[in-house]
Amino acid sequence: MNNAYFQVSLPKNEPVKTYMPGSPEQEALKAELERQLANPIEIPMIIGGKEVRSENKEKMICPHDHKKELGEYCIAGEKELLMAIEAAEGAKEEWENMPWEHRATIFLKAADLLTGKYRAKIAASCMLVQSKNAYQSEIDIICELADFLRFNPYYVQEIYKQQPNSTDGVWNRVEYRALDGFVAAITPFNFTSIGGNLSTAPAMVGNTVLWKPSSTAVLSNYYIMQILMEAGLPAGVINFVPSRGVDFGNVVISHPKMAGVHFTGSTNVFNGIWKQVGENLNKYVTYPRLVGETGGKDFIFAHESADVEALTCAIVLGAFEYQGQKCSAASRAYIPESLWSKLKGRLEEEIGKIKMGDVCDFTNLMNAVIDQKSFKNCQSYLSYAKESKDAEIIIGGGSDDSAGYFVEPTVIVAKTPAFKTMVEEIFGPIITIYVYPNDKLDEALKDCDTATPYGLTGAVFAQDRAAIIKMAKALDHAAGNFYINDKPTGAVVGQQPFGGSRGSGTNDKAGSAINLYRWMSQRAIKETLVPRTVVNYPYMVTE
Repeated sequence: MNNAYFQVSLPKNEPVKTYMPGSPEQEALKAELERQLANPIEIPMIIGGKEVRSENKEKMICPHDHKKELGEYCIAGEKELLMAIEAAEGAKEEWENMPWEHRATIFLKAADLLTGKYRAKIAASCMLVQSKNAYQSEIDIICELADFLRFNPYYVQEIYKQQPNSTDGVWNRVEYRALDGFVAAITPFNFTSIGGNLSTAPAMVGNTVLWKPSSTAVLSNYYIMQILMEAGLPAGVINFVPSRGVDFGNVVISHPKMAGVHFTGSTNVFNGIWKQVGENLNKYVTYPRLVGETGGKDFIFAHESADVEALTCAIVLGAFEYQGQKCSAASRAYIPESLWSKLKGRLEEEIGKIKMGDVCDFTNLMNAVIDQKSFKNCQSYLSYAKESKDAEIIIGGGSDDSAGYFVEPTVIVAKTPAFKTMVEEIFGPIITIYVYPNDKLDEALKDCDTATPYGLTGAVFAQDRAAIIKMAKALDHAAGNFYINDKPTGAVVGQQPFGGSRGSGTNDKAGSAINLYRWMSQRAIKETLVPRTVVNYPYMVTE
């Protein structure tokens, strides 16, 4: 009998392993990289807890060596997507009514499996299929995902604790129900932890889920699904259905029982989902919850009092770690004239040291962009900058796809803050710098705030406290995650809840209780202990 109050302790962030030469974690990871390269696999769909295969398949390759195949995965069509919806609806009642502490235990166990016996396996898959170096993989698929799986149950508990006041003779209480239907989780390639979080966060509070992973991250996402199943996730609660966007939209997003979308990806795709939901409003059982983290054109803004060494480090790491393919990556910078000469020299020096190549070479800081489409997109912006009279490429600018999809770390200097690469999202290792006159700080701040439709991350650098206050106020709505004297990347669960507004999404803050509220439907209950039996009110008596 459940007659006790169970409590999840406040978690600690998963420690980041260093992968130093000769360390146990590096040796295990290298061995696993070799094993996966030598053993391509076929990935099925997981529907209702069972493996489902189809004749429609796609190959998985290493972006840094596109001759190496990691295997292939099965693609869900209309038939399989309808099967997944049926499985999700079939599992819903039992899952929603499972005591919350038992749901929580499944995800806490998954975190321990992830950081324990599966650490090397899942890190290697992320490195190979998404072209991440060992450190980037560690902080993503291991540490951040483990933090999501541990902090979210704690946040659920804290939400469930929140109850209304009661008056004499009345007991008021609230229930936090799952949504009336299933949730569609559509996840990106660049952070495997996002794939794990977008699919599990709604499930933790009793929802069932259809999970559409990115086509270029199926391998690592599949291993997450396997861990969840080993941890005891009941059949049908999360259904793993790699599929084409058009099929997923036509079958899943437009389904009457679709109760929510948990999305990370491009602004244009999210806009399309929002439009499709609007066109189908009369079909849904309930108004769907739309939660999206979308594009960004993230900035670094320096004041004349900024420390050049700190600024250099922030630009290099903020712009070029994981090839600039982070939603939060620095892709534009505003630098005062008085700092530019020194900063330019330091950027040339530090970027000149960057090694780029295969993920299996642990001396490489950078690897490849995700696929040919991304490679060609980067090339188009580089060509535009080379041909323009309003910009100059001062560092990098090269690209080569003969072996893998490699784009050099590139710095463009623009003569105008409205230059194309200062405004449009590129999602590659390209940063554009606008050098502003020291006496035009206010104008530069306004340009930074208004130049793009986005509002995801941004950073300011200054030693002058009054300048920090001024810049923070001027850029109030320009970034949902705002950094002072630090790069605009690297948000940590439980420390910096992540998300932005404007064209960057709904700002429902992954890694916080705010996100989990979106997957709950509250029911308020009033119980009168001794019911009233007199109809008339006291004022109605005659004198």
